[in-house]
Amino acid sequence: MFEKVLIANRGEIALRVIRACKELGIRTLAVYSEADVDSLHVQLADESICIGAAPSSESYLKIDRIMSAAEIGDVDAIHPGYGFLAENPHFAEVCESCNIKFIGPSSRAMQAMGDKNVARAFARKAGVPVTPGSDGIVESEQDAVKIAKKIGYPVMIKAAAGARHEAEKAFGNGDVYIEKLVINPHHIEFQIMADRHGRVVHLGERDCSIQRRNQKVIEECPSPLMT
Repeated sequence: MFEKVLIANRGEIALRVIRACKELGIRTLAVYSEADVDSLHVQLADESICIGAAPSSESYLKIDRIMSAAEIGDVDAIHPGYGFLAENPHFAEVCESCNIKFIGPSSRAMQAMGDKNVARAFARKAGVPVTPGSDGIVESEQDAVKIAKKIGYPVMIKAAAGARHEAEKAFGNGDVYIEKLVINPHHIEFQIMADRHGRVVHLGERDCSIQRRNQKVIEECPSPLMT
């Protein structure tokens, strides 16, 4: 069991983590920007440390400042919450190198799942059905045409790390792959949690099909399509 956890986030998720830690008898260290000095998560945590100016790029996204706070606070684990650095494999790797437990997936798992093309390869290897498409990154227009003719139109050209322009700007990765377009699809997500001791919990499915501009509006659980 951890003795003290740093919460590298703010708002509702930070409050949820604080509440869970209190129920488990774990002390909490909140980090905050100058704009969040009076925020509720700062007031409810056992300790708090300011890590920078109001912009998240100067505070909640600064790995070095968060790790400095972790060292000052002598924590043995960091909970990233969601958003910010929660899906940043480098952050998880830094925590591992500092012998601080990262409460979340390993850096290796995030690197694998963060690239959709690599994730598809992992799924195929595990025997999970995937949408027909390219076996790897599409290198040229000629390759794209060949693949599209093979799997049949219509197709989607997708960025391996998200929207291509945004991905290339943020991650230096403009790789794309091709998938068969699914007409009138349902967006259903399954959530599975596992710990380092081999215990696995399935949290059911949720239907995220109702979207606006490719952003989820409602998540319905359980999915009406599956129940």
